[in-house]
Amino acid sequence: MSERNDRLFELVRAATVHLLPTGDKDSPLWGSGFFVAPGWVLTAAHVLRPHLTTDRKAVFRVRGETVDAEARLEGWLITDPRRSTVPLAEDLALVRLTGEPDDHPHECVWLTDRAARHSGALKACGYFPGPPEARFRMVDAEINGHEDTYGLIIKPDIDFPNGMSGGPLLDPETGAVVGLVKSRRREQDGGKAVAIAALRRFGETYRTVMAAHDRWHGEEPMSESGDNWIDLQHGPPAGQSPAWTPRDRRRALELLATLPPPPDEPTVRLMAKHARSGSQWAGGTPELRTWRDGHGLLYEGTTPLDPLTFLRYLRLVEAHARARGAGSPLLAEWIGRRLRDDTRRPLHALVRDVALPDELRPLPADAAPERIVISYPGPGEGPVVALLLDPVIGSQPVRFFWQIWYHDGDGLPEVHETDGSVHGCRPDELVQALRIPLGSLLASKDREGHPVPLEVALPTEHFDTAVHRWRFDDIAALTDPGHLGARRRLVLRSLERRGDPDNLWLDRWRHMTGERRFQGWRMPPPGAVDAVGYRDAERDRIPVMCRPAGLGPGRVAMKRALGGGHAVALWHIGPHPERGACPPECDTLHARLEKFLETLGSLAELPDRLRHVRQDISEQRPGSAWAEPLALLYDDPRRPLPAEETDPVDAPL
Repeated sequence: MSERNDRLFELVRAATVHLLPTGDKDSPLWGSGFFVAPGWVLTAAHVLRPHLTTDRKAVFRVRGETVDAEARLEGWLITDPRRSTVPLAEDLALVRLTGEPDDHPHECVWLTDRAARHSGALKACGYFPGPPEARFRMVDAEINGHEDTYGLIIKPDIDFPNGMSGGPLLDPETGAVVGLVKSRRREQDGGKAVAIAALRRFGETYRTVMAAHDRWHGEEPMSESGDNWIDLQHGPPAGQSPAWTPRDRRRALELLATLPPPPDEPTVRLMAKHARSGSQWAGGTPELRTWRDGHGLLYEGTTPLDPLTFLRYLRLVEAHARARGAGSPLLAEWIGRRLRDDTRRPLHALVRDVALPDELRPLPADAAPERIVISYPGPGEGPVVALLLDPVIGSQPVRFFWQIWYHDGDGLPEVHETDGSVHGCRPDELVQALRIPLGSLLASKDREGHPVPLEVALPTEHFDTAVHRWRFDDIAALTDPGHLGARRRLVLRSLERRGDPDNLWLDRWRHMTGERRFQGWRMPPPGAVDAVGYRDAERDRIPVMCRPAGLGPGRVAMKRALGGGHAVALWHIGPHPERGACPPECDTLHARLEKFLETLGSLAELPDRLRHVRQDISEQRPGSAWAEPLALLYDDPRRPLPAEETDPVDAPL
């Protein structure tokens, strides 16, 4: 073991703590944690859950070598405290010391910015019970596999004492903390851990914590021994020159932390790809909440790319901030100074001449305030989020298993998260269950002015589920159209159409996408007793129904429309007389829909045109309430839902 590693291990020891109840000094510890920013401790959520489920505001203690202070839970990622185990992606909690951070000075670990999950050797750290009192321990460990999105598998033959859950995993090679201990394996050695990228799921709190982390390290704090994290970190491999050094990284991240955060994840993704001259990074991409996260995409494995790539990225970020009146002269000056240190003068133009892509430029101040209609993306035209709601067979009342897919518009779609419950969710439980997995995904994928579309796939008998009325925000600005249908393009899809599309469906879609004018087609059509009338309908006709589609005659009509190849339909999810003629309100609805359809210039405009009307309803604009109960089927056969009982990675979305 080198002297450098010994000094690094002392820093991680100084930043590691254990959590325990207030009161008696010899109280048993609950688990471990570690300081990630002044006053902020990261730990495993399952360490705190047994003690805080009934009172999440309860005070407890955080104790380490130099700190013994009271603290409270700031938040955890647990979505359902009733589960017997906490899923990997949810097993994080942030704890905050009471009082001011300066009241209890302490060490903070350095958190990796790299997006890629760690593999290979590391050190697992934490506390274990006495007697007479809890003691710190560091053990050798090795990551030899990954699980789900954020899981790290620790190979067998590693013995973790009780109490180490929540402690940091240190990569001695890079000198960064890459995860935290989750659990031992039952009745065998080894265990599981959570990658540090899962911290990004805290959203706005993550931004706050990481800005404090980077500012603290940017001040080059010294421990009692005179060390700091960056001075003890290895730079790029020997012989690699020029190089982006740990000191370069520290200064860059400190300066990025002073800027307003990025408006959305696609902005960060686009800048990182632009900085890499269009090349894509390997592996998946965790949430991109901060400019720091974009910096973490500029690696190959653990090795940083050429310094000019990082300087290109920094220059793009500074230009983005400057274009919005929030530029950083300090960042601009440092980029110039660091560029002058690079001896490859002919290559400096790669940094000097980089410019914001057109889609990241702000709209002119005098731009017309009229609404812009955003076309619905086809294959390769942009990202889409899909929610599949599959009824539990034999369940009464009905329950659903859910599955969330994300397709970024390139390559194959990916399963983002699946329902981990045993019995599924009742309809009234869906919003709460999906609040974090779906709500946070949508928020992270929205681009400024371009919310990502949401597709909800349901069986026909559940087509009247009022998904457009869902909202995931408990608290929102008075002017915020918080309901899903007012905020984004939201469409329904038929779960029965999983897998390869049939020719009727494809043929009608192909013809409809070539049309420029559309008419409503009252459904069910007079005199049509089977699917023949639906198959023969003109290609510019969009089926419209003034009754629910999930029961009675409406359900029969919808099934026949789907069987006849229709991929687009509008219907009223509210009550309707089962027998007899339609009331006068139905004629009014059909007349209004005819005028609405006349506004379309293409089929792809329909979802966003409906969103505009729903936004008018949200803002209580006169004359818009008629459309509140409307639902929209928009079922593009070019992106069919994954077939049932097949490998979802290989299935198109």
